[in-house]
Amino acid sequence: MKTKLVLLLAIIFLMGCGKKFEEYEYLSDPQISEKAPQKMLVYEAKGDPNETVGEAFGALISTFFKLKKAHDMDMVAPRARWPKSADTPKDQWVGIYAMPMAETVTEIPAEILSEHPALILETWEYGLVAEILHKGSYTSEGPTVERLHQFITDSGYEIAGLHEEEYLKGPGMFGPGNPDKYYTIIRYPVARIVPPVEEPSTEAVEVEETEG
Repeated sequence: MKTKLVLLLAIIFLMGCGKKFEEYEYLSDPQISEKAPQKMLVYEAKGDPNETVGEAFGALISTFFKLKKAHDMDMVAPRARWPKSADTPKDQWVGIYAMPMAETVTEIPAEILSEHPALILETWEYGLVAEILHKGSYTSEGPTVERLHQFITDSGYEIAGLHEEEYLKGPGMFGPGNPDKYYTIIRYPVARIVPPVEEPSTEAVEVEETEG
């Protein structure tokens, strides 16, 4: 089982090999930008992510390769959304794992669903997002997440959706590799904080009525 999981992770993350990660260096400092909607193949799994990631990404990756040729798709980094807070016991976590799809993919073939009935197609809406690049292991993300949260607040925004991660580079073919060299984009949908509307003062009116 462990060997199978390592191989599945290798398929996912080895697509980072040969990529120039310098193009993501601008996200070393948090940024707010506009992001377009994205068609996604989604697999939701409940439980410890160390135990569910193989099943989830295995279904996503195998389906991608079955659809790849017909829809002329290039593989891009997978993503996951995490609706539970980080202090939730891991056996209660929910991972919404996803792989970007071409817009031409409008349905999942029945033979694939018979093998992976949890798969669904949906569009992930974005709009304004705040993002930061985390370099390092997944267990060391805490300070990076806190930095992004502070940036969102200081910029006059608030978080308006789920914590999302985009896995650019991770474990290698024969093991975890060097976790210090993992690349993960951490992302949140955000909305501008609207200041409260102040009620007009009635003091001047009251003074005028008194003088009259």
